[in-house]
Amino acid sequence: MRARHRLKAPPLLGRGWLNTGGQSLSLDELRGRVVVLDFWTFCCVNCLHVLDELRPLEEKFSDSLVLIGVHSPKFEHEADPDALAAAVERYSVHHPVLDDPDLVTWQAYTARAWPTLVVIDPEGYIVASMSGEGHAHGLTVLIEELVAEHTAKGTLRRGDSPYAAPPPPETALRFPGKAAGLDDGSFLVSDTAHHELVWLEPDLVTERRRFGATNMDAANMDAANVDATNVDATNVAGANTLAEPQGVLVLPAATAERVGYDVVVADSVHHQVKGLRLADGAWTLLAGTGRQLRERSGSGPALKQDLSTPWDLAWFIDRVVIAMAGTHQLWALHLATDPADNTVAVLGGTSAEGIRDGAADEAWFAQPSGLAVSPDGSRLWVADSETSALRSLDVTDEGFVVTTHVGQGLFDFGHRDGPADQALLQHPLGVTVLPDGSVAISDTYNGAIRRFDPLTSEVSTLATGLLEPSDAVVEASEQRDGPPAGRSQLVVVESAAHQLVRIPLPDKAQRVDGLAHQTQRPRTEVAPGALTLTVHFTPPTGQKLDHRYGDPTRLMVSATPEGLLREGAGGAQGLTRTLVLDPAAGDGVLHISVQAASCDGDPVTGEVPEHAACHLYQQDWGIPVVLVEGATDRLDLDLRGTD
Repeated sequence: MRARHRLKAPPLLGRGWLNTGGQSLSLDELRGRVVVLDFWTFCCVNCLHVLDELRPLEEKFSDSLVLIGVHSPKFEHEADPDALAAAVERYSVHHPVLDDPDLVTWQAYTARAWPTLVVIDPEGYIVASMSGEGHAHGLTVLIEELVAEHTAKGTLRRGDSPYAAPPPPETALRFPGKAAGLDDGSFLVSDTAHHELVWLEPDLVTERRRFGATNMDAANMDAANVDATNVDATNVAGANTLAEPQGVLVLPAATAERVGYDVVVADSVHHQVKGLRLADGAWTLLAGTGRQLRERSGSGPALKQDLSTPWDLAWFIDRVVIAMAGTHQLWALHLATDPADNTVAVLGGTSAEGIRDGAADEAWFAQPSGLAVSPDGSRLWVADSETSALRSLDVTDEGFVVTTHVGQGLFDFGHRDGPADQALLQHPLGVTVLPDGSVAISDTYNGAIRRFDPLTSEVSTLATGLLEPSDAVVEASEQRDGPPAGRSQLVVVESAAHQLVRIPLPDKAQRVDGLAHQTQRPRTEVAPGALTLTVHFTPPTGQKLDHRYGDPTRLMVSATPEGLLREGAGGAQGLTRTLVLDPAAGDGVLHISVQAASCDGDPVTGEVPEHAACHLYQQDWGIPVVLVEGATDRLDLDLRGTD
């Protein structure tokens, strides 16, 4: 969507509202305030990044800005009102949210990607549309300009936020994410919404100890300000605090003895990986500066390297492998005796989002969120959540190779068992290797535990009726009373039920022949043949595109199926490209990634000083298209479009 010529903002229509005390909101009632619409869906890690970016703006402009989340779901599960209410709490959304399950408001604003931000001025007109992350600075400048302009015009109306906090919940665990078993039968679980790691007794209820922050304010201390270039990594400021922890890894005994800690934790919101010594609760910072990675690549000293939403961890090839959900990649962390000597490197994934198999450095992932290692250590299983896929990274004579075992693509999902090439999952977050070598999949949005048998390439269902299972740990029968001798059971992290539960592994799995679904985003009709793609980018006031070292923009285009694009695929500088679409393809998805770097420039001359502060804007689009004779031969996308 491009805002032009004083376009009046369409009404906000949906099924209902959250965080308003039961009241509906309208743009007419909000006239006089700056309104920012955040189109999001709760499966999307990029949307979660934007929620964090917007929090300071909510505070700074509390009397002049109204931030409204428009939740337009990708997956069927996300259209469930109870699931949405849980997600609003889970991710600490402290502003009104419009429930838009049928994408009515999404289509009215012609949004094309999650996340999309739309700015509406106090007179009710759209003044900007932005896609992707990294817009906090530009939004701040724009809102300041709008406040000044409409204060002078007398059209700004200050007031309190319409946000109404729901009653605070009380459960021992809150949206736990991942778990790991210890030799004595106890468990470690990431208590994600409480920002802690909890050590549970074998009964899964009694707490032995808690580690980390007890509230979000403590968790957001100054970890992001740690100077990783000159720091003792043990117990530095912020190293002993957590913010929405996820993956939990118990290190092999020999490694733990060498490095001096037993457990590694993925601290997702701090964008860090941390070590914990259970004996005394001492924390060690292992990787990450506390800043979110923007470049989508990196290697070298781990404490100097930015990360992006590490979600799960596994011990593979004598390294800690990190499911780097924020950049759609797998990274490897080498643990040295001295944490200052730790190193990281990309293990797989280009950062493009989607399914592409083959050599790991050319493969695509889509928000990898669960990891498990085969018994012989040669294969790393990956729950690739946004493609609803089970993938693997294998060690071969030719190097690391990525293979998709279950999953069709970014927009195909469901609950269907049978041959793996026809089976469907829905946003799985966890994988667990079973005693027989098969794989249990925490099929999160189906509320199920699924099983993939590598020998037969068949998918079946082990359990249903769970509330967002996100991980599972195998427990041998001799550890607990329960199943007959020789049988195992799973300890499942039932995230939306705020608990761990035991599920016996059945003698025979079910076969579910459920419905196949596709994301209900409207397909864009375009003409076959030549298509002019233009990404619009207007730097914020006070910034200029930095041409000192060449064109500061880059556009990457590909398609699913690959045959959809006759010409125009690949990466190159610039924000405009002519694509040639094959009429025989009929339809498909255009994958478009863009980057633009702008720097603070002289407001009069436009010159960029030598040491100017620079900002990187980037977005990935997956645009479903259908080829129709006579349709438009242009595709316009806004990275940062203004009227």
